[in-house]
Amino acid sequence: MAKTLKPDRILFLVTLVLVGFGIAMVFSSSAIMAKERFGDPNYFSFKQIISGTLGLAIMFIVMKVDYHTYRHPVIVFSTLAIVVAMLVVVFFLAASVKTHRWIKFSGFSMQPSEMAKLALIFFLAYFLEKRKGKLNDLPFTLVPIAIIVALLAGLILLQPDLGTAVALLAISGVLLFVAGLDLRWIAASIIFTAPVFYLLIFRVRYRRERILAFLNPWEEPLGRGFQMIQSLLSVASGGITGLGFMEGKQKLFYLPEPHTDFIFAVVGEELGLIGTCMLLALFVVFLWRGVRASVRAPDLFGFYLGLGITMMVCVQAFINMSVVLGLLPTKGIPLPFLSYGGTSFVVMLVAVGILLNVSQQSS
Repeated sequence: MAKTLKPDRILFLVTLVLVGFGIAMVFSSSAIMAKERFGDPNYFSFKQIISGTLGLAIMFIVMKVDYHTYRHPVIVFSTLAIVVAMLVVVFFLAASVKTHRWIKFSGFSMQPSEMAKLALIFFLAYFLEKRKGKLNDLPFTLVPIAIIVALLAGLILLQPDLGTAVALLAISGVLLFVAGLDLRWIAASIIFTAPVFYLLIFRVRYRRERILAFLNPWEEPLGRGFQMIQSLLSVASGGITGLGFMEGKQKLFYLPEPHTDFIFAVVGEELGLIGTCMLLALFVVFLWRGVRASVRAPDLFGFYLGLGITMMVCVQAFINMSVVLGLLPTKGIPLPFLSYGGTSFVVMLVAVGILLNVSQQSS
């Protein structure tokens, strides 16, 4: 049973601020587009409020559940099996924008790849604790981990969704490195994956175009470089203080996907450098409190579980912000708690609920 202690208040408050700020920015970035497409300026923000309300309700429940419950192998492997089954099912459903990423029903959609992140963290936390002291044993530890990671990442790549697959690999890499993975295995994995990524990027036309747009977006300003240029213009036009909430111009059918992957650009335009720095500070505090709770966890399972969830949030935030600022090639990775998307929103809040329970039991 969980100790009768209170969860980390700072982590809790930061999450609530991010949720409220995210809903406000979804409304600001999507109202005009929603009015034009669906006749209702609240179309996207209302759905985001529903997802946020559901996610917060589950978060409050989950933060009261002893995180050791997720250590049971039935929970770990049942979760993995369900997620893998869902990742397979999407290929038998109708494609959406030439991708197989969503399971849709009754007007709502669910993205199994978002659930795969949490399922993988459960597995790694459980398995790394069980293999304590034997991490670098190839057949006993590394091969089973490689099989699970490759299975999840491979199914997501086939959707296709390279960004989420990269996020899975990044989370796994951080946990394995912290667990004490030998440098020779790190070097071997880099040597093995480098040609794979080369084929996945430079042998696939639209991904190659993204790399070229990243290197020189002005070469084709109305073509492959359009999205990157509009993103940079949006951030730059905000200046120090921004144009004001709801006053952004680039979201008016110039900046593609302003309410999803590029919502950080809208934050930069409307709230300026001050707003973006405040948002960055919130994620830095989240990282600090998440790592603090993980390090103080009473056992290795809690440590790996808390660290994995913290990395899931912060790695995605780092990648998304870097893409918007032109520091990384364009990837379809949402900004946690801010980007429009019900599955990502709910999964993130469920994960934070688990992290808050870890903090509750931290010494």
